[in-house]
Amino acid sequence: MDPRSLLKGLHPLEIKVLLRYSPGEPLNVATLARDLGYVEGHANQAQAWLSSKALAAETGRTSMTVYELTPLGRSWLESGSPEERLIAYLAEHGPAALPAVCQALGIEQKDAGSAFGRLSREGVLAMTPDKLVAVADAAKSRRTEALRALLAKAAADGGMLDDAALDAPERALMGEIAKKRGAGDAAFRAAERETVTWALTEAAAAVSALLREEGVSGEELGAVTQEMLESGSWKGASFRSYNIRSRPARLIPGRRNPYVQFLESVKDKLVSLGFEEYDGGLVETEFWNGDALFMPQFHSARDIHDVYYVANPTKAASIEEPYLSRVAETHENGGATGSRGWRYGFDREFTKRLVLRSQGTVLSARQLPKASVPGKYFGIARCFRYDKVDATHLSDFYQTEGIVLGEDVNLRTLLGFLEMFAVEVAGAKEVKYVPGYFPFTEPSVEVHIRHPVLGWFELGGAGIFRPEVTEPLGVSVPVLAWGIGIDRMALMALGLNDLRELFSYDIENVRLRRALQK
Repeated sequence: MDPRSLLKGLHPLEIKVLLRYSPGEPLNVATLARDLGYVEGHANQAQAWLSSKALAAETGRTSMTVYELTPLGRSWLESGSPEERLIAYLAEHGPAALPAVCQALGIEQKDAGSAFGRLSREGVLAMTPDKLVAVADAAKSRRTEALRALLAKAAADGGMLDDAALDAPERALMGEIAKKRGAGDAAFRAAERETVTWALTEAAAAVSALLREEGVSGEELGAVTQEMLESGSWKGASFRSYNIRSRPARLIPGRRNPYVQFLESVKDKLVSLGFEEYDGGLVETEFWNGDALFMPQFHSARDIHDVYYVANPTKAASIEEPYLSRVAETHENGGATGSRGWRYGFDREFTKRLVLRSQGTVLSARQLPKASVPGKYFGIARCFRYDKVDATHLSDFYQTEGIVLGEDVNLRTLLGFLEMFAVEVAGAKEVKYVPGYFPFTEPSVEVHIRHPVLGWFELGGAGIFRPEVTEPLGVSVPVLAWGIGIDRMALMALGLNDLRELFSYDIENVRLRRALQK
């Protein structure tokens, strides 16, 4: 490669090395730190960059053990090791019980116990007949002096000691107080390190000569600072050249996930229309998930293939009264609703069973006893239902639920709300309504929209709650109710063709979707 073609691609860290050293001269991190003032990271970068250009090559590696002073070791150097503090306290206050010494010094009992064990073996401390710890001979404490000297030596060397630089007693002591892993309770952390030796290649000589010929020093400036502008020092400075055709660094600002943004926009629209938001837990009882909605306990949708059971605990302790008794009577004979009910014996134990919420309508059922008349409410509920996962089905999904209570609301009012969701929220161009059946609404309707790729699919179901639902929960006016698949609305609104894309782990795809949403 032509040496001149390399000049513009050299970093100042590389230039200084090329100008300072000759080919074949042994180099390592310590050498560059001593001669050029490089920190370890800069030295490693210079070697890597020069090697990638064939201007440097590795010549050898040597392994060594080093000991790094931990925060605990530094605290021992400042305040004294447990042994030192134990001796000093007993020398000043006389014999004392070990728990009392621990409390006075703020030392954990296990550390104090270990310190006492070592000092008693040296003959420095002893236990009195009445089980008090006392100083026997403080002059025998050779270990504490050696430990303090080792801590001071490490601090003086920047907190790092090379095993090769220790004498035999120091190495033995280090073996007692250093740990390789989990060194939070040790004075030193032991680690194995490699020293890489490298040298400039013969090709570097030609590049170094060109640098001197061009008058490049490696001290050229890469930016103009405010201080330079204020002082005028930039006028006499040399600057590094830049390739204006090079691509700038990619900036990726933090943004909200597009689906989360869509959910929040739906909430904002509904709140602006005067709706109040409700919410509830993911785990529900069969009572609120089905029974309160006049869904018979023998209904096929309540089979294990559609609902996820909770393993532990399996049942709730109780169900709220008077709603349990009213709902049970409605199922059995219609109660006070004017209905004949489902004509079966209501199981009051089955209704306590815990399941993952399978439909958002459970939130509407819970809201009815405390709802105002007239009133408008909505919720965005995560639901769980066994299903085959494909472009329009997921095993856990989000629904937006809503109820409107009032003397004058009717099916025409409901269809207006459904059209608002389909057109204003989902952005659909074609909408149609299909008669439907749900155990808890009459009349019932399904709203369908046309997707440009997936074709027609159901957006959700809706209807007017039957008296068998509202009367047992204390409501006697008409109640409009809907459960819309907000995931499916997002397909249209975000221009997607598969529900699974809403929960993609492909961050680039999510960023693209967010940009298109803008």
